[in-house]
Amino acid sequence: MENYQQPEVDKLLAAELYSPLPSRRLLFTYLMNFMAFAFAALALIPLFSILWEIIKRGIGGIKTEMFVKSVIDNGFGNAILGTITVVAIASSFSIPIGLFTGIFLAEFAQTNSITRFVRFITSILTGVPSIVVGIFAYGVIVLSTKSFSAIAGGFALATIMLPIIVLTTEEALKLIPIEQRLASAALGGTRFQTTFRIVVTAAIPTITTGVLLAVARAAGETAPLIFTALFSLDWSAGLLTPTASLPVLIFNLYNDPDPERSQLVWTTSIILLGLVLCVSLISRLVTSKKK
Repeated sequence: MENYQQPEVDKLLAAELYSPLPSRRLLFTYLMNFMAFAFAALALIPLFSILWEIIKRGIGGIKTEMFVKSVIDNGFGNAILGTITVVAIASSFSIPIGLFTGIFLAEFAQTNSITRFVRFITSILTGVPSIVVGIFAYGVIVLSTKSFSAIAGGFALATIMLPIIVLTTEEALKLIPIEQRLASAALGGTRFQTTFRIVVTAAIPTITTGVLLAVARAAGETAPLIFTALFSLDWSAGLLTPTASLPVLIFNLYNDPDPERSQLVWTTSIILLGLVLCVSLISRLVTSKKK
């Protein structure tokens, strides 16, 4: 009897599954979709207006020679080099420490008191204002060395990048299925081999995305560099001297009455925006390749 009624039941379920939704539910769905797209468009209006203003005012001032001239000669070559230098120093400090800390938290010490304390401190660091980080780096590096420098700026940016890298690395490793760890252990892999050959390798695209996002944020920071690297109108003499950077250039010259300097600010904004955009696009490409 049950076998005889089963085809009829299947037909009723299929009819219910493929039948159109009631008009009231369809109207509600369309209304919610419209509201979601409308609010998304409203949120994008300020972003596109800022981009349009920067491009409109700055695109006409871009000249090839500006990339090899210093600020004193109405160029931004030294600021580009300074930004790359400071971010490179920050990355050399924060990336190794952040990666190994994230691996330790996710794979070797998930529940002990040290892990909870490190996670707590890392979460607090993500919410610390960048200007406070700049004051901290000023007290630790600048007052100790009696000089503003690229190294002090790199230390400040590393403090900003570190919690981002730690948290993204930990979350990336948690996304790897436990079955991969068990399979590696079943084949005789040690915990160290399983972590670095299986888990970390599988999570590299997501970890890379987190690292690049941290780099993009550091490249656009201004306040920490004002307290640490300061600024230089000419090419920097070394890592222990004041160093120019794109964000501080914009900050220092924004109110300059000289029309050439005012134009330089908008042109520099395009360059800085382009650098951050390139880093963000690279992170998206890494993620898309993984998918």
